[in-house]
Amino acid sequence: MSRSYSNLLELASGESPSFSRMSRRIPRIMTVAGIISDVDDDNPSEGSCSDPSSSSTQRDRIIIVANQLPIRAQRKSDSNGIGWIFNWDENSLLLQLKDGLGDNDTEFIYVGCLKEDVHPSEQDEVSQMLLENFRCVPTFLPHDLFSRYYHGFCKQQLWPLFHYMLPLSPDLGGRFNRSLWQAYVSVNKIFADRIMEVINPEDDFVWVHDYHLMVLPTFLRKRFNRVKLGFFLHSPFPSSEIYKTLPIREELLRALLNSDLIGFHTFDYARHFLSCCSRMLGLTYESKRGYIGLDYYGRTVSIKILPVGIHMGQLQSVLSLPETHAKVAELIKQFCGQGRIMLLGVDDMDIFKGISLKLLAMEQLLVQHPEYQGKVVLVQIANPARGKGKDVKEVQAETYSTVKRINEAFGRPGYEPVVLIDQPLKFYERIAYYVVAECCLVTAVRDGMNLIPYEYIISRQGNEKLDEVFGLEPSTPKKSMLVVSEFIGCSPSLSGAIRVNPWNIDAVADAMDCALEMPEGEKQLRHEKHYKYVSTHHVGYWARSFLQDLERTCRDHSRRRCWGIGFGLSFRVVALDLNFRKLVMEHIVSAYKRTTMRAILLDYDGTLMPQGSIDKKPTQKSVEILNSLCRDKNNMVFIVSARTRETLAEWFAPCRRLGIAAEHGYFLRMNRDAEWETCVPVAECSWKQIAEPVMNLYTETTDGSTIENKETALVWSYEDADPDFGSCQAKELLDHLESVLANEPVTVKSGQNTVEVKPQGVSKGIVAKRLLSAMQERGMTPDFVLCIGDDRSDEDMFEVITSSVANSSIAPNAEVFACTVCRKPSKAKYYLDDTAEIVRLMQGLASVSELSEPA
Repeated sequence: MSRSYSNLLELASGESPSFSRMSRRIPRIMTVAGIISDVDDDNPSEGSCSDPSSSSTQRDRIIIVANQLPIRAQRKSDSNGIGWIFNWDENSLLLQLKDGLGDNDTEFIYVGCLKEDVHPSEQDEVSQMLLENFRCVPTFLPHDLFSRYYHGFCKQQLWPLFHYMLPLSPDLGGRFNRSLWQAYVSVNKIFADRIMEVINPEDDFVWVHDYHLMVLPTFLRKRFNRVKLGFFLHSPFPSSEIYKTLPIREELLRALLNSDLIGFHTFDYARHFLSCCSRMLGLTYESKRGYIGLDYYGRTVSIKILPVGIHMGQLQSVLSLPETHAKVAELIKQFCGQGRIMLLGVDDMDIFKGISLKLLAMEQLLVQHPEYQGKVVLVQIANPARGKGKDVKEVQAETYSTVKRINEAFGRPGYEPVVLIDQPLKFYERIAYYVVAECCLVTAVRDGMNLIPYEYIISRQGNEKLDEVFGLEPSTPKKSMLVVSEFIGCSPSLSGAIRVNPWNIDAVADAMDCALEMPEGEKQLRHEKHYKYVSTHHVGYWARSFLQDLERTCRDHSRRRCWGIGFGLSFRVVALDLNFRKLVMEHIVSAYKRTTMRAILLDYDGTLMPQGSIDKKPTQKSVEILNSLCRDKNNMVFIVSARTRETLAEWFAPCRRLGIAAEHGYFLRMNRDAEWETCVPVAECSWKQIAEPVMNLYTETTDGSTIENKETALVWSYEDADPDFGSCQAKELLDHLESVLANEPVTVKSGQNTVEVKPQGVSKGIVAKRLLSAMQERGMTPDFVLCIGDDRSDEDMFEVITSSVANSSIAPNAEVFACTVCRKPSKAKYYLDDTAEIVRLMQGLASVSELSEPA
C-alpha cells in the first residue's frame, strides 16, 4: 500500500502512524464523509515518496467522473413531505459506455453534479439514496460557485477558446478572469474530495471526462501517486497559436499530464496538444509499436486517438417502438406524400453550430436552382443552448430572422422551405425525422465530435417494421446522404460524406445539390460504407479500447519508485526505476574519504554549465573546484566534452593537471603539458565536402539553425529554431545525411537539438575505457569512480563504468557512481537535479581533498 494512502487512513482513523496498521484495507465505500477532504493540499510535496507495492491487476471497479451525473432528478410532493424521484438518463454517454461494455463483472461508480439544486438539509439523504440505488456520488456545489465555475470559466472562457474564439474584445468570448479560474480550481478540488471517499487507489481505475475537470488529475495524483487515471477530452483542442493565449496554459497542460492516458477524438486534436507540450513545456513524444507516448518526469503519458461512437442497442430499440413508427408514418404523409424532399439539420442553438450558415446555403440553393422551390424542405431542429449569454440570444435572433426572410421569399400556400423546430423533441421523434430525411446537414464551424451523422446513418438503416411503413421489401438496399463540415470531429471517419467548408456558402449549396442529384446506386454504396463503420465503432468499442489502453499504461506502476514534487498546480510525480536514486552528498563524501585512487569523469555542457547559459565559459568558481580536485594526488580528473580541443584548452588553461577529452573523445590529453592523442585512428575528413553542402541547405531553410565545423565532426544545431519545424527538419536531415554518407567511415546521430556527423567508433565510452586502462597499467587501479553527464552521449560512459567491475578494470570493491542530470530514464543509477547541485557536490569533494592535504 502506498505511503500516501496509509497516511490518509491514519488521518481518517485519528490514530498516529504505525507500521503495524499500514496493511489495513480501506472499505470499498467510505461512509465517513469529509474526513479525507480535510487533508491540506497546500503542504509542500517535495521529497515525499511512495514506495512500490503490489497491486491487483484485475480491473474490478471503474470510477467515472464528469460534470453531470447520468441521472434525472425530479422533486415530488406528497402527504409525507418533500422527496425526490431519480431515474437513469438514458441519453447520457456515461451510462451508454457502461451498457456498451456489457461487462457485468465490473462495478461502475459515477461522480458528478445533479442538474437540480438540492437543499443542504437533504443532501445527506440524497447522497445515501443515489449511492445505494445507482452507485452515484453526487457533488453538491453552492449555486454561486457552480455559476462561476460552469457558466463563468467553462462556458465563457474555456469553451470559446477551445473552439478557436479569441477574446479580442469583451464581446468576443470572455476575457480571462482570475476569480472565475479560482472557482474552477475549487470545484475540481471538491470533485477530488468526493472521489477520495469512494476510491480504492491500488485497484480502481478513474476515468475523467471533458474540459470541466482538467485540473482534477493533479489533485488525484497528489493524493495517490499511483492512481490509475485516464482523461478524455470531448471538445476540440486548439492549435498552439490559439491555446498559448490562455494565461493559465501551463497549469492546464501539467494537470492533464498527471493522467496516465489522455484521449482525443481526432489526430488533429492530439497533434495540437502534443505541439503545446513541446512548445510550452519542452516535452517530446514518440510512437512505439503504434502507441504515442510522452515522457513526463519518468512517467509515460499515453495518447489515445479514437472518436466516440453511439449506443447501437438504445438506438435500435427506439427504432422498434410503435410511437416511432407512427411518427415516421406521420412525417411521410406530411412531406413525401406531398412530393417534398426533406433535408435535416439537428443542432444546439449556439454560435459554433453554424445554423445561420446552413440557412444561407439553403437560400442560395433555392436561388440557383428554382426547380427545388416547392419541392425541397429544410427541417432545422434547434435544441436549447447549454450555455447562457449574449451570444446565444444573438444566434437565436439571427436564426429567426433568416428563417422568416427565406420563407417570405420562397414560400407559398402549403409550402415553407424552412421548418424551424425550436421546442424540445422526444428522442423517438428526433429519430423519426432521421428516418425520413433524404440528407442530413451538419455545418458546425467547430465541434468536438457531433454524433448526429452517426445516429442518422443507423436510423436510415431502419428495420423490417419501418420497411413496411415505407412500403419497401426487406431486401431493399438502404441509402443515406451526409453533408458535413470539415471542422467537426466525426468528419475524418465519414469518408463517404460530402465534406464542406461551412463558411463557403456557395460550396455548401453545391453540396446540397450534389446530394439531391446523386445516383441512387452511389447513395447506397456510401450508406453501406458508413453503416459498416458506425455499427462496429460504437460506444462500447470506444470505451473498451480506452480502458484496455489505460490498463496497459498503468501496468508498470508497481515497478517504479514515485516522488511527488512541486507546489499547487505545478505538482507532478517523478517515476523512476527501483534502483535509480538521488546521489546524496553524505553518501558519496563518505565513499570519497574511504578510497585512495579515484577516477572522476565530468561532462561540461548541461553538467558543469547550464544548457541555457549565454556565456558558456567556466566560472572562476568551477575552475577553482577543478584545481582543488586535481591537486589531490589520489585523483584523476577528466572533462569529457563534445567541444573542440582549442576551446577546451583555452577555457581550462589554469587547470594544469586536468585531463581533457574533446569532440566526444576523439582528442585526448592527460594534462595540460601532455600532447594531444587520438582515441581512434586518425580519420580522413573528405566526407565533409559531401555533408557540409547538405547541412548548408537545411540551415538556409530553417531559421535559427547553425552549423559548427569541428576538426573531425560537423554539428547542425536547431536550438534557436521553431521547435516543431526544427525537429521535423532534423529528421529529414538525418535521413538525408545517412543516405549520402552511407559509404563513408562516419556515423550520423541526433542529439539534444542537434544532428552530428562524426568518425565511426568515437564515443565518450572510449574515453572512460582509455582512462581506466591507463590507470590500471600504471598500477593505480581505481577504487572510486564518479561519472556525471546529462545527455544521450554520456550514456556510453555510464555503461562502461557500471560494467567495469565485472571486467576487472577497477578494484573489486570499488565505489562506482554513474550520475545523470535530472530524473529521467538512464543507464546511470544516480541523479542530481541540476548543475547547481553538481557544483555543490564537486565543491564538497574538493573540500575533503583540501582538508586531507599535508600542512
